[in-house]
Amino acid sequence: MTGVRPDGIDYRRIPRHVACVMDGNGRWATNRGLARTEGHRAGEEALFDAACGALELGISYFTVYAFSTENWRRPHEEVRFLLDVIADQLLTRRRDDLHRMGVRIQFIGRRDWRVPRWVVRRMDEAAALTAPNREMTLTVAFNYGGRAEIVDAVKAIVEEGIPARRIDDRTVRRHLYQPELPDPDLVIRTSGEFRVSNFLLWELAYSELVFTDVLWPDFRRSHLADAVREYQSRDRRYGNAGSRRDAIP
Repeated sequence: MTGVRPDGIDYRRIPRHVACVMDGNGRWATNRGLARTEGHRAGEEALFDAACGALELGISYFTVYAFSTENWRRPHEEVRFLLDVIADQLLTRRRDDLHRMGVRIQFIGRRDWRVPRWVVRRMDEAAALTAPNREMTLTVAFNYGGRAEIVDAVKAIVEEGIPARRIDDRTVRRHLYQPELPDPDLVIRTSGEFRVSNFLLWELAYSELVFTDVLWPDFRRSHLADAVREYQSRDRRYGNAGSRRDAIP
């Protein structure tokens, strides 16, 4: 890490939780005449640099959308390469680097029959190794969908036999994949797309959204700092009429 603090950021108002929809790997590769898989390879480097930037800024929770429940529809070769990038590079090579920096790695998403056992094993190893770390929590959304998470929460509530009159927001939150994960203050979407793509649908109810034209493989800590500056320029009211900067809902 560079250890250089970006200018123009109020370090008293750093978002506690930042989440990223990492989009644009395929377009980045196509624009360069490369195979789409090369975009995914370059995206891994972008993720590591952005995670380092989040540490430098003092962000406590950094969540990334690595593989959605819809990504299984992609060509088999691309899916296999994506799994290799996540398991071999992020969860093996980068895992040790993140561990040395005090980063805890955890996962949200379904562990159904589509996820190879060797990938699950790497995920469990990374989570176990880094569990004691407290500098930052990196949450990887893998085989994840926001609607699937809500459906799974509802199923768990029904299976527990909780009566309808006792179900409220807190009940649903307790049954999310990682109930202790705070709602994201800031959600960043790369590649010039203006949608959330089924990401953290329950959790982003009051998140600030920042969209950038930067394709994910080109995304670096400087772009993360730009998004934090944009976040700090906004007045978060959570539905209140008055101005209450960074109010708690």
